[in-house]
Amino acid sequence: MNLEWIAVDWGTSSLRCWAMSSDGEPLAEATSDRGMGSLKPDEFEDALLWLVGDWIEGPVTIVACGMVGARQGWIEAAYRNVPTSPLGLPMTQPIVRDARLRIQIVPGLSQSKPADVMRGEETQIGGFLARNKTFDGVVALPGTHTKWARISAGEVVGFQTLMTGELFALLSKQSVLRHSVANDGLDEAAFDAGIAEALSKPEAIAARLFSIRAESLVHRSDPVSARSQLSGLLIGAELAATKAWWLGHAVALIGAGALSRLYARALATQGVLAETVDVKHVTLAGLKAAYALTRAS
Repeated sequence: MNLEWIAVDWGTSSLRCWAMSSDGEPLAEATSDRGMGSLKPDEFEDALLWLVGDWIEGPVTIVACGMVGARQGWIEAAYRNVPTSPLGLPMTQPIVRDARLRIQIVPGLSQSKPADVMRGEETQIGGFLARNKTFDGVVALPGTHTKWARISAGEVVGFQTLMTGELFALLSKQSVLRHSVANDGLDEAAFDAGIAEALSKPEAIAARLFSIRAESLVHRSDPVSARSQLSGLLIGAELAATKAWWLGHAVALIGAGALSRLYARALATQGVLAETVDVKHVTLAGLKAAYALTRAS
């Protein structure tokens, strides 16, 4: 194939690669479960070559974003302090054994006060802005650690991270609530009720969480309803904490479909109609923009 470069999105639990043509179109795609969390620093090169080695005939530029550049990743990549454009230089280059590889890791973003960091989301924001050049508002990126980023004049001027996804995973799988909540499913009414409760009384969230367990014991509540209440309470608490970010602003949601739809539903209960954006498309668009920076430097 007419390969010019390779785009890589390397997260904690997965690795996704695209073979890219000279006109910026993907020629092939490959994925594996060899994410940063399962690799030692000296194992990244082999994991990458195992997935894309058949694509490579000569020297090739590989632009990678995500947790590959974390302190626990292949090599710790630079941070760029906000306010700044989401994408920029310098890229970080790990030492490689295979002379064909020209690895360029996209820098993350950092914030001094309050202290905060992001890796991977800056590429998604950059891809979104490449397609929405005049956007002014807030980009929310739901996930394990949800990011809320304020965008103005093409720059990220500030951001905030909330551990809502990780809290949900811990509470639903490792706390006493694991005996009460289902593994999947959505009760929309229970979810909406959780949103409303958390927004009206965010200070009572710890007590309300235990009531999910109590209701299953006293009233034998439905596990799907219990899961939906838990999700609604946690996302509602997040919306209460970020009200100054979304109230009165344009909001775009970038994330996995099911989770983004929950956030969109939660915001809609507050009269905010958020735009939902496909995460794969903006990630690839952001990696294209990052590759263009390497060509111009």
